Amino acid sequence: MRSAPADLVLTNGPVFTADPLRGPATTVAVRDGRIIAVGADDVRDLTGPRTETIDLAGRLLLPGFQDAHVHAVMGGVELNQCDLTGTTDLDEYLRRVREYADAHPDREWISGGGWAMEAFPGGVPGRELLDRVVPDRPVHLINRDHHGAWVNSRALELAGIGPGTPDPVDGRIDRRPDGEPAGGLQEGAMQLVARLLPEVTPAERLAGLLRAQALLHSLGVTAWQDAMLCATNGYPDVSDAYLEAATTGRLTATVVGALWWDRDRGAEQIPELLAKRDRHTVGRLRSDSVKLMLDGIAENFTAAMTRPYRDSCGCATANSGLSFIDPAQLREHVAALDAHGFQVHFHALGDRAVREALDAVAAARARNGFRDTRPHLAHLQVVHPDDVPRFRALGASANMQPYWAAHEPQMDELTIPFLEPELARRQYPFAALRDAGAHLAAGSDWPVSTPDPVQGIHVAVNRAHHGGGYPPFLPGQRLDLVTALTAYTAGSAFVNRLDDTGSIRAGFRADLVVLDRDPFAAPAAEIGDASVVMTLVDGKVVHHA
Repeated sequence: MRSAPADLVLTNGPVFTADPLRGPATTVAVRDGRIIAVGADDVRDLTGPRTETIDLAGRLLLPGFQDAHVHAVMGGVELNQCDLTGTTDLDEYLRRVREYADAHPDREWISGGGWAMEAFPGGVPGRELLDRVVPDRPVHLINRDHHGAWVNSRALELAGIGPGTPDPVDGRIDRRPDGEPAGGLQEGAMQLVARLLPEVTPAERLAGLLRAQALLHSLGVTAWQDAMLCATNGYPDVSDAYLEAATTGRLTATVVGALWWDRDRGAEQIPELLAKRDRHTVGRLRSDSVKLMLDGIAENFTAAMTRPYRDSCGCATANSGLSFIDPAQLREHVAALDAHGFQVHFHALGDRAVREALDAVAAARARNGFRDTRPHLAHLQVVHPDDVPRFRALGASANMQPYWAAHEPQMDELTIPFLEPELARRQYPFAALRDAGAHLAAGSDWPVSTPDPVQGIHVAVNRAHHGGGYPPFLPGQRLDLVTALTAYTAGSAFVNRLDDTGSIRAGFRADLVVLDRDPFAAPAAEIGDASVVMTLVDGKVVHHA
């Protein structure tokens, strides 16, 4: 394998291989898109007259990051809409909405999103604020969690939503004391207005995917799992964008599509999922995962918890969140999906949802044996201590979104005060999962939060946002830098069933990232200062800063 010269040699810098059997290395050689050698001076003899040599100059080389839970097309489309991300200032929100409306006088609806619940008292946005800046057209803006929407009076009027409109079974209309809709729609209630929005065109979805791909490559992401293909339940179907990009060669990342489980239906949809798996496996796209959304989020009290939420006075309520899929039916469905070779990908945020997901995996293992289907649970905001060791026992991966494990107003004002204290102390137990032998993977859930793996790694190690000014959040659950980097590389590669990626070793694909520094050589508080200067997929540069 080493007889012919390499096409590419990267040398003179530390190499993080994400390979526990590999010692220190400073040089990596690539030929025909694959790594042919990893080492030091002994690799340099693979340099020939046509070999390209990249001097790392002390910068860290590592495997390409992989995002195990992201909504790339959705994020890319939203970048071209009314963008409220990056701030929590209400006046700035209104300025951007007005500016966007003025710049697009032909748009029937003003749509977009990215606002934070912390910008509003009690997390509930008011319709009259939007009425002030856009009184004549309907406005529909998704919050940054994508579990709620902010709408104006015109949108409510067009949807026929008034004091007598009942809440849907899977959502809530935020109301004023007199019963009038306040302007916020939670979970399934979003669809009451969203169903009226002009459909995003196939061309806009494709453009969104390509926009997202460029952004993710610039952040070192070489592969990802899109957590919402062929979506229903009011969510957009983005699968056509992936098919178009994959069949025309414009998809340069490797993508696993998680096919959406329609929670309003049952096992009768499995034959359709089998057909979708075949149809949506082409080129660099493979769709053999199924996404099951089990609950909502803690901030709007829809995450499924083992104990009731508290009210603003600190008293227990009658609400412990929503289970979107009946737990008994969930066990049957997961066992059936597992028997067909599907991976199951759970949205499980509250500790009751986590337990229901693990119970379903246990049912599949009991019925089908331990098949190599690699189930994984995403989000894991609250995990009961009794369930922590079950991840390893059941072979279920813990798919972390580390960026969320930090103090910020949404955590401190809208989450912790409304959780029973014991639940609040169990949030994002990354170290406990690691110590129990759970397999750790990582993702961003972008556009819910930043898609930058470096920032997620910073929080995983520091339990605080880079430069955020807050103390560490439950610092006993910190991860070390090696574990955090491994989760974003080899850990997510395992979940994505991309077994020749995620590590730097001979024979593996040359999906590689160069950082502008070596974060191991600086204090942990400076991890977030690092940035990506080069990203390679199959040995070809897809981003160069």
